[in-house]
Amino acid sequence: MMAALLTTELAGIGVPRKGKVREAYDLGDRILMVTTDRISAFDVIMANGIPDKGRILNQISAFWFDKFADVVPHHMISVDDKEVADIVGGFQSDLRGRCMISRKAKPLTIECVARGYIAGSLFKEYRTHGGKVHGLELPDGLHDGSSLPEPIFTPATKAEEGHDENISFDQAANLVGLEVATLAKEWTLKLFGLASEHAEKAGLILADTKFEFGMTDDGLIWIDEALSPDSSRYWEASLYKPGGAQPSFDKQYVRDYLETLDWNKQPPGPELPNDVVMNTRAKYVEAFERITGQKFTD
Repeated sequence: MMAALLTTELAGIGVPRKGKVREAYDLGDRILMVTTDRISAFDVIMANGIPDKGRILNQISAFWFDKFADVVPHHMISVDDKEVADIVGGFQSDLRGRCMISRKAKPLTIECVARGYIAGSLFKEYRTHGGKVHGLELPDGLHDGSSLPEPIFTPATKAEEGHDENISFDQAANLVGLEVATLAKEWTLKLFGLASEHAEKAGLILADTKFEFGMTDDGLIWIDEALSPDSSRYWEASLYKPGGAQPSFDKQYVRDYLETLDWNKQPPGPELPNDVVMNTRAKYVEAFERITGQKFTD
């Protein structure tokens, strides 16, 4: 079985700030982001990872940042392995394809979510509260997976632990300021619309996605990851049928497996069996190839 990279230790450039998947090394005026193969579900990191997942996510993000560079300013400087080798003191094979040299920015305290379909947490809230959710007027009679009349902006808080919470635009503006919230909403919906058109050509539905933005001395920029299967719901367009869960390109196999276990969904996460790992890896690879139009090479 292929090995997964679960953590990094780069001598001479300090201790990284660790997220669920990414590890960020402070380079002074820049950041070196390393995307590991860790995978989480129900906000818990699993004991083992998905081989090559980090490389796939990093390269999908690089594809989108590059594609929309003239639409929204972003933090990506380079994903060139040679430039990374200069920083870490030589080529390291386990870092190949999974590093991004980025501009520094102070992340906003909100996540910016665009939705063209109703699913996940918003559908649960819609089912509970009806058509008016977080200041939005949604049509009656929507089902799980129904398309919306037009894409909507649903910001969310960033939870240190547990789940993020959906909030209204007014609440978001109170957190980050009206001007910043307005620009973040504009960029979120613009990027979502353009990415949805691209996904449609690849036979995919981009149901929703999460964006992160951050402040620099030059103003707001797009940061973190870009339209990856970890931050987005991609559905198979040919199999789309509203009224329930859709065949997707993310952690479906992992979640389905975990639901069969007698596990309380609290850390530590269990070890995933080989078939779940490899089926999940295959979905990430397929997502990469269909989104980018490139062949993924091991």
